Amino acid sequence: MVTVIGSGGVGKTRLAEEVSLQTARAFQDSVSFIDLAPVRDPDSVPTAAAVALAICDHAVGGTTIDNVVEALRQRQMLLVIDNCEHLVEAVGNLVTAVLAAAPLVRILATSREPLGVASEFTYLLPPMSLPRGSYGNQEGSLAESEAVALFVERGQAVDPEFQISSANADSIAQLCIKLDGIPLAIELAAARLRSLSPLQLVHRLDHRFALLTGGAQALWARQQTLRAVVDWSFDLCSDAERGLWARLSVFPGSFDLDAAEAVCGYGDIPREHIIDLLDSLVAKSLVVVDRSTEQRRYSQLLTLREYGRELLDANGDGEEFRRRHRDHYLERAEHCVRSENWFSSRQSDLPTWWRVDHHNLIAALDWSSTHAGETTAAARLAVALRFHWISDGVLQDARIRLGELLVQLPTATRERGDVLWVTAWIALIQGDRESARDHLSECLNIADELSDTILQAHHDQMAALLALFCGDTTDAIELYERAIEVYRSTGELPETSNALFQLAIAQIYAGRPDATLESCADLVRLADAHHERWNKAYALWVSGIAYLHLGRTECAVEAAKDSLRIQLAFEDRICTALAIEVLAWAAEAVGDITRSARLFGAARFTWEELGTSVAALGPGIAGDSLQSQAQLRKSLGDKAYESMTSPPPDLTIGSAIHLALDDETAEATETKASPVPLTPREMEVATLVAKGLRNRQIAAQLVISPRTVDGHVERILNKLNMRSRAQLGAWVQQHS
Repeated sequence: MVTVIGSGGVGKTRLAEEVSLQTARAFQDSVSFIDLAPVRDPDSVPTAAAVALAICDHAVGGTTIDNVVEALRQRQMLLVIDNCEHLVEAVGNLVTAVLAAAPLVRILATSREPLGVASEFTYLLPPMSLPRGSYGNQEGSLAESEAVALFVERGQAVDPEFQISSANADSIAQLCIKLDGIPLAIELAAARLRSLSPLQLVHRLDHRFALLTGGAQALWARQQTLRAVVDWSFDLCSDAERGLWARLSVFPGSFDLDAAEAVCGYGDIPREHIIDLLDSLVAKSLVVVDRSTEQRRYSQLLTLREYGRELLDANGDGEEFRRRHRDHYLERAEHCVRSENWFSSRQSDLPTWWRVDHHNLIAALDWSSTHAGETTAAARLAVALRFHWISDGVLQDARIRLGELLVQLPTATRERGDVLWVTAWIALIQGDRESARDHLSECLNIADELSDTILQAHHDQMAALLALFCGDTTDAIELYERAIEVYRSTGELPETSNALFQLAIAQIYAGRPDATLESCADLVRLADAHHERWNKAYALWVSGIAYLHLGRTECAVEAAKDSLRIQLAFEDRICTALAIEVLAWAAEAVGDITRSARLFGAARFTWEELGTSVAALGPGIAGDSLQSQAQLRKSLGDKAYESMTSPPPDLTIGSAIHLALDDETAEATETKASPVPLTPREMEVATLVAKGLRNRQIAAQLVISPRTVDGHVERILNKLNMRSRAQLGAWVQQHS
């Protein structure tokens, strides 16, 4: 037997009806359909089956279930049992008896959780396929989404002139995404097109349970409004399951088990009960589990999450659990940047965690910054995420939030001082030196007032970066050396290594490339001794510049490539862009103008992804880049230069790295020219998944961390809009 599992409104009944229509001829005695939606008493299940099978007049004595079994004993048919979730045990007893006595009967059931009978095969019915993004949608590609196609079809039933256009494409995409691809929700939304536009519907989705009403009268009452569908699921839950459902609403995106236990395991739901309750919600299709990685992640459809949020706030527990959510992610963020974790073999897992949990981190920060008495915690979280802000292309987002924090923070506190130097760092990467100067001036005043040597060192390092970006290498070197001395004396290893590679840059543009190589060698030794690779990648990139200044082009290329090989695991946008720049300069220097042009295009793409440009980094680095680009333009001519340095339309950070690493350039090119949306590394991981390897096996084969593989697999499934490794395996076979 097969049980189709899914949450309310995803179309289980419709699928069962379609299957029965398509397969009826395959069964000598055709198909019988048993709808249990109106049945409330478990003892009435056999009677409902008997009525549907029209066997009441052929009773042979005994119980009703005996009569049903006897009538089916010689039949060869498909038995469809719809809406079993509220009668699981009774249906399980009926199915077990039928399958034991009637070998030619096949059963297809629909439910929100498995029946738990022997030989049961479950099929999880996902929501309909969604558009790839909320913005920039084209009418043609948008129509490929199942959710959009259904919305348009139902919309035309109430407004025959309704169609996708450039004006409403993004609104339709946002609407289908926010409705989770749930067919019932989409149909109810489409019915509102009688009086509202898609944009107006999107604006009113914060009140979706009031908005999405008025289903067809032929539907059961529980299917005529979106709230009724979710109420039906709620009624099937125990008190503890309802409590966890409400608490999980504080997670705006996916989450792991540790987070669920830490945040939700409290009071009348102890931490040790979370795993069993979470498993129950997964079984009832109220929580989605991503099984594509060794580190399982869980999530709820937005509709179910909003329902849970209403429950949580109605109980008066909303603020308590949002604070617990913040506390958990604050602790994890600060844990990441402690020396014992930054300098460890697990370091490459950190960017994966930041990216996967970005929505949780932002939610925790936003809650803290908008609640009285929580601003200090907000500042701590914002500062702990400094490497995430700098490396992951969220500069402007971070700048806005940090600016809002500065308005709220009291003067002359360590927290304000820390936010000031982190904000100055981001401003410098964006090229806003005047704002950085103002922030650092105030930071210095606070450090002096508090006699805080660590805050003073942070100021000195960022002031050195400002001096470097302004071309004052003498002051930069002096400030870096002063900061490094304090960092070393206090054991601040992450800050020490970060300041060391910046010092090495200043030494290059002070005309001391040999000193740069010595500083970088010291940093590489420090990194290797402590399993650190983030700043090691930067040291290798800086070495590449020094080698170019010394005329040692081959050494420069090898150093830059070594830096990029590390970036296969980290995908730090700044280091990636800078290392690709060095390779572009080197290619131009030896006359390989075609490769240089392609590399400049990849670098330009990476700078744009980050939200800045090489010009922000001052006259030294920017000067080398502009000089090389000028020579390239002279060699190619303006028209060819503009064409050849334009980034390919489907480039990603991963494929940009592969393009820069000669050994995989051809594969990257094929990827960009084909409809396959995966980078070469992602395709490599997908191929190994298709071969049946688990994530730890893939990590061992590719010599990367398991958590990095977890991140790759999650991104692959998101890109392809898939939910299982089996789907990915079939896709690989089709596209290999």
